Amino acid sequence: MNSWFDVLNSFILQAQTSDLRTSFYPKEFQGLRTKVSFGMGAPARVPWIAFMTDEMEVSKGFYPVYLFYKDLNILILSYGVSETEEYGNTWPTDIISSSQTITQFLGHKVPRYGDSFVYKAYKIQTNSEKIVNYLSFDNNTLISEDSLNNDLNVILNFYKKIVEKDSEKLIPEISHGLFYLEKQLEDFIIHNWDKTELGNRYNLIVKDGELQSQQYRTDIGPIDILAIDKKTGNYIVIELKKNQTSDDTAGQLSRYMGWVKKHLGDSNVKGIIIAGQFDAKLDYAISMIPNTEVFIYEIDFRLKPTINSK
Repeated sequence: MNSWFDVLNSFILQAQTSDLRTSFYPKEFQGLRTKVSFGMGAPARVPWIAFMTDEMEVSKGFYPVYLFYKDLNILILSYGVSETEEYGNTWPTDIISSSQTITQFLGHKVPRYGDSFVYKAYKIQTNSEKIVNYLSFDNNTLISEDSLNNDLNVILNFYKKIVEKDSEKLIPEISHGLFYLEKQLEDFIIHNWDKTELGNRYNLIVKDGELQSQQYRTDIGPIDILAIDKKTGNYIVIELKKNQTSDDTAGQLSRYMGWVKKHLGDSNVKGIIIAGQFDAKLDYAISMIPNTEVFIYEIDFRLKPTINSK
């Protein structure tokens, strides 16, 4: 892939196959992290390419993102907004007030990401020779490579200016040290699921090619991770102890277990707390919650000298 245009063409063509691999896509573009997804376990109905700062994740943040509604052959370059967890900041008010959501723009409900805002929309045509054409959504005229690149450059530069203004607000959060690492723990666990003890015992929930387990939606708030026992088929509510008391964590776990019992019909739901340390308060708190256990995580942080160090 020699240019971003080549990357985008490859993305469109691969999205129309069952190939879910993403390792050969660039991990960075114009100083921003890039992440590509065609689905997990099965092809997604809306594959995407997101551009983010280091502080944000697809599950929690705002960022420019290509969303390919392949059933409609429509590609939208969007002011993306996370579906799973709200971030402290978002797109400026003038963008939100002057832009249509994807649902509003298309005039009907879409499978995913309908609350993100439209920056540009393109109609997609492909032929048997694997040539991708990008057409204006308004008049079906062919859009040039230069125009596509310019559209992306404009939204990326705008985004970088926004996050630069917000950087002073982000620095204190990073300075919280362990709490910052704990916030990344959830993504680490998901991305390395099959390599953990959890992955040996439980399955993540995937529906229509999209991961459902992380920040699983309920009407009382999102569950950090909801999994399924490989042997019994029962649900597993997993909560991370993040900058809160043992009582708060245990109370939150019991509420979500109660929700699963009532709304998902699982009277044998199990609970797991993942914490940096196990103390007496946590021990007493979980002793009153049946089918609950605690996992302790360890962080291995090392400084390695360079060859020139003395």
